[in-house]
Amino acid sequence: MKKRIYEILNSFSNEVRDIAKKHREDVLFVTISADEEDHARIFEFFGISKDEVPVLRLIKLEDDMAKYKPESNEITPEVVEDFVQKFKDGKLKQHLLSQELPEDWDKNPVKVLVANKFDEVAMDTKKDVFVEFYAPWCGHCKQLAPIWDELGEKYKDHESIVIAKMDSTGNELEHTKISSFPTIKLFRKGDNKVIDYNNDRTLEEFVKFLEAGGSVE
Repeated sequence: MKKRIYEILNSFSNEVRDIAKKHREDVLFVTISADEEDHARIFEFFGISKDEVPVLRLIKLEDDMAKYKPESNEITPEVVEDFVQKFKDGKLKQHLLSQELPEDWDKNPVKVLVANKFDEVAMDTKKDVFVEFYAPWCGHCKQLAPIWDELGEKYKDHESIVIAKMDSTGNELEHTKISSFPTIKLFRKGDNKVIDYNNDRTLEEFVKFLEAGGSVE
């Protein structure tokens, strides 16, 4: 694998450098090694596994961060140039990660959401959908897990309240950006208003919040 990557990169490195120079006022070109452990979070952020490299990705570092991927999985100077130019021209669609929907996603009290299924569940105007956005490696999320399961158990038979969770390291939403874990939001029935939950992460406080229809004291 290393030899193959080296041969691919080396075969057109000069051409890519020329492309980088051409666009350097607008786009910063960097290379990242998949063999460095310190880079693991970066690969997770882009939803890339080691066996996929070499790959191209582009990120817009503004308040509303956005990621992009080329239409082709090939890496050639032509693909790089086309990718960068389309980004500059505003012709690229944002690349959002989504995991596969588990077959048993709705079989347990806490429903498991993925990006591709999110709106269908969370934007149901007949239900309050209380969602924990988590990361598998997050210590606070692990502490919350048994409480969240207990909350799901309490409301599992409720007609208009759904308790759900979504792994935000593998799922991204265009309308809801998650920057810290855990993030908890209520997608309120009726008007689909999104209400941030910022109270104590206890069963008692969660229940009080839900029973009040998402009212924040």
